[in-house]
This record gives sequence, C-alpha cells and structure tokens, in this order.
Amino acid sequence: MRGILRRTALLTAVVALTAGTATAAEQNKSPVKRPKVAVIGTGGTISGVSQSRVDFQDYQSGKIPISELVGDLEPEVNEIADVSTVQFGNKGSGSYSIAEFRELTLAVDKALRTNDAAVVTTGTDTMEEFAYWLDLTVRSDKPVILTGAMRPWTVIGTDGPANLYNAIQLAASRKTTCFGSVIMLNDEIQAAREVRKTDALRMDTFNSGASGSLGVVDQDRVRINRAPARVEKCGKASWRTPFDVSRIAEKSLPKVEIAYSYQGAGGEAVKAFADAGADGVVTAGTGAGGISSSMSAARADATKQGVVFASTTRTGNGAVYDEESGGAVVGAADLSPQKARILLLLSLAKTDEVAQIRTWFTTLGTAEFQSHG
Repeated sequence: MRGILRRTALLTAVVALTAGTATAAEQNKSPVKRPKVAVIGTGGTISGVSQSRVDFQDYQSGKIPISELVGDLEPEVNEIADVSTVQFGNKGSGSYSIAEFRELTLAVDKALRTNDAAVVTTGTDTMEEFAYWLDLTVRSDKPVILTGAMRPWTVIGTDGPANLYNAIQLAASRKTTCFGSVIMLNDEIQAAREVRKTDALRMDTFNSGASGSLGVVDQDRVRINRAPARVEKCGKASWRTPFDVSRIAEKSLPKVEIAYSYQGAGGEAVKAFADAGADGVVTAGTGAGGISSSMSAARADATKQGVVFASTTRTGNGAVYDEESGGAVVGAADLSPQKARILLLLSLAKTDEVAQIRTWFTTLGTAEFQSHG
C-alpha cells in the first residue's frame, strides 16, 4: 500500500510540475497582435429597429449605436481584430449632405492614422455614392470597407450581423490595401467605382455589372479574384487622387445636378439647373448618352453660362466615350450618373478648366489598367 501511495504522490508532483511549467510558458508567450480596425457608424438600415421581428421593410433606421452593433458580435469578433468604434452619425444614407461627406472623409483619414483599416456602416440607398466619394477622397491607402444591411438588425433573418462581421474580417485581412474603398455585403466584395444597388428589397442587390465582383468572404476565408486598376500605383504618391478635401473648404463645394432624358424630354430641367446656379450637370442619356433635341439645345445654352456637363447612359451598362471635341461636355465612360456627379463635383471644386476635368474623367474616371507591353 505504501508503494502505491509513493507512486501516486510522485505522479501528482510530476503533474503539478508540468502544469506549472506550462503555465510559466504561457505567461512568457507573446500575445498575438490583432489588426486594429476602426468601425465608423453613420446609421442606415443596419442600425434600424423594427416593431416586430417580421417587419422586414417597416422599421426606423439609424437607431442602434455602432458600439452596440459591434458588441453583439463579441466575443467572436475579438478573435479577428482589435475593434474600436466611432459614431459619426445615425441616420439614413440619403439624409447626408455633400458637406457631411467631406467631414466623413476627414473622420476616416483620422481613424486610419492609428488603425490598420476602417469599416464604415451606411444605409444602402446611397451606399454606392458614399463608397465612390471615399474612394476618390481618402488619402490613406489602408483598407476602407463599407457595409450595411437590407434588413434591420432586429428582424428574423437580418443580414446585418453577418455583413458587419465579414466587413471587419475583410478589413483585418488587409487584402484590399491600395484598392481604395470597397463594399462588402452578401459575402461579396465590390469595387466602389463599379458597384450599384440593383434591387430595392432583395439582399443580393449589389453587383458590379460586366466588371464583376472583386472576390468573396467564405466564413474565415477571404478570396480576392481581381483588383481595381489603381493598385498599379500602390506605394507611389500618384496613388492618391487630386481631391484632398482637407484643402477644399466646405463653402467651395460646387453645386452639381443630374438631368434624366427620355422620349420627348423637355429642356426645362437643364435650364432651371443653370438658372439656379449649378456649376455642373450630369445628363443620364438614352443609349450611349443621347438626349432629346430640347435638352440638347438647353445644354448648349447652359454651356455658354459656364456650366460643365458630364454625359452618361441611363441603361446601367456600357460607356459614353469622350469625343475630346474641346467643348464643355465630357464623356463619363461607364460611370453611373450618380457617380459621374461625384467626380464632376470634386473636379469642379479643384478647377473650372474643362480640359483638366476631361483628363480626370478619362483617367481616374475610367480606371483602366495601363498597358506595359
């Protein structure tokens, strides 16, 4: 019996010693450094509250603070990133002004000074405009990911938590460094320049047309299949666009409108915009940018007043090529009317020289890869 007790005591001592050694090793082991991700909340459906769990379309957007949304993802999100939150605003995306867009850019750049990446949550209605604005104005080449939801946070089957988690995961991966701004919804990664909202209600509403998505997030795998053309300039000063909003005063932001063409469209809208002091107008034309004879006449008169025009197509796909005729009408390639407005607005904030604006539209606006052959 005494032999058994001695062996048991020896075994207990060995186990205790081993445990102590393991504990000491764990204490000496350096903690894993997680990427720092700032999540900036602006509101939208993702932060919406419904009266019941089945009010998929009837809800109040912009009600839940971004800190609570991120908190709902704990502890899992803490495994992939060191997350901090900034409450920039909490309202529907369509309620933001261009002046507030400018402030958002400054907030994103500030966050990126001390973080490895940023996630911006917005409403989906004008998310593509948020994304393209940030794509053209953020000075840091660190990842900027926009996400949101088509269903409020409080309903059955909401897409919000998965979208936010995957956006943070994508940001933490840093695989979109030098991509500019991208959108992550429905597990898909889309470039800011090409992405469009294509359905009012469905969760797979965002796509990039003929260009296709950049990649996908499949659980813990981030797969990138293509990249925006601007990655060619990664690491160079020329990666940044000319549109540094810290050098553009709020009062200097120009007025740019959109005029939609259709069968027999009158020229009254174009004339009204010009008379109201618009600096620029985007025409959403039929086919490859065609507009009615009445709109064309009104456009010609408006150019004499100094109004600069960008020509786009209302079709949703295809390009309006610039003819470089030297006039005040610039072809906007395959930019949607709303994105051409963003580029024209920022261009006019920098200069009223049409030749320079045309150059920006035919370089930044087309974002084609340059041939090195």
